[in-house]
Amino acid sequence: MNKPLIVTALPQELANQPIDHDIPVIFTGIGKLNAAMALMDAIYTHQPTMVINFGTAGRLMPTVHGLVEVTDVLQRDMAAEPLAPRGSTPFDPTPSILKSGFSGVRCATGDSFVSNTEPWLTAQGVSIVDMELFALALICHRKGIAWRSFKYITDDTDENAGQEWADQMHHGRDLFLAKLTQLIDER
Repeated sequence: MNKPLIVTALPQELANQPIDHDIPVIFTGIGKLNAAMALMDAIYTHQPTMVINFGTAGRLMPTVHGLVEVTDVLQRDMAAEPLAPRGSTPFDPTPSILKSGFSGVRCATGDSFVSNTEPWLTAQGVSIVDMELFALALICHRKGIAWRSFKYITDDTDENAGQEWADQMHHGRDLFLAKLTQLIDER
């Protein structure tokens, strides 16, 4: 973790508080396009060797809770059949599942808030859903930058998901900062 950059969608996910570490933090806004644009600018400005994403996620599996690390990510809203299977971008040689290189759960990213479990997600072994990670991982993949992602589980992707997310979006801050301190100490 020579030159890390922390990437988070919203300041509220960090409880609108600065972090105590001397690592740049950028806020992307919600969604894949916002995340991609903000990360591209930040790579140019900060030239990181590691992108650390912290954010919130809904869970599909009831055994997943607290702060989790993501092992790989796919796009849940890339649906271009018959040109390519769901989750794959047509005519793009990039893998449809991007791997972090670390143990954890599978995430599916899309530009919609999930309030019910879709059978396709279950068939893909998805544990959690978010709205930014695939875009971040794709840019890291193309730029040759390592990435890690830590997601705090805020909701059960059901009819209460929106309110649960709003109520709990800042609850993972201290868990993430403890994990960040551990990563820094391991350097």
